[in-house]
Amino acid sequence: MTVHDQSQYQVRFDWGVDGAARVGADADVFVVVDVLGTDGQDGDGGIPAGYVADDVPAGVAIVAGSLRNRTAVAEWVLARQARKGERVTVAVIAAGDSGGDGIRCAVEDQFGAGAVIDALAAAGIDYCSPEAAAACASFTALRTGIGHLISASANGRRLLEQGRGHEVHLAAELDVAAEVPVVKE
Repeated sequence: MTVHDQSQYQVRFDWGVDGAARVGADADVFVVVDVLGTDGQDGDGGIPAGYVADDVPAGVAIVAGSLRNRTAVAEWVLARQARKGERVTVAVIAAGDSGGDGIRCAVEDQFGAGAVIDALAAAGIDYCSPEAAAACASFTALRTGIGHLISASANGRRLLEQGRGHEVHLAAELDVAAEVPVVKE
């Protein structure tokens, strides 16, 4: 156990594949959030490359979360907890952007992760690490301006310049999707 693993909390938060390894060693569910799909999607339901590994332990689920399906994800996790008959641990991972110099925090992924954490709390899964609480607070405090903030973000502007404004608009919608892309269960 290290100070960064957040193992004492039911809901954890970190960035990127390395963050997933830090906070997810004993997690039951990984919720990977890549709101604008800017980190090399591999076609597995919105999960960027690198999150689906052969060495993920049996019984661990990996799902894609977003602003669009945040409540559906929380309901899915709650149902999984009911089936298990005991508390499940959830590692919410913001994908961010990867480059030669490591992970760059992408504000849209922070908002998306915070939205999922907020929905988990509303469902009663709310024993959050400080990191998860801060991500949640960023979403709840700025919720009314999320659409503008995402379109004004670095990745949002890049997509707008590429003529992909419709994708940015869709990504900023809240609770419009009931599907939970399950990459591994």
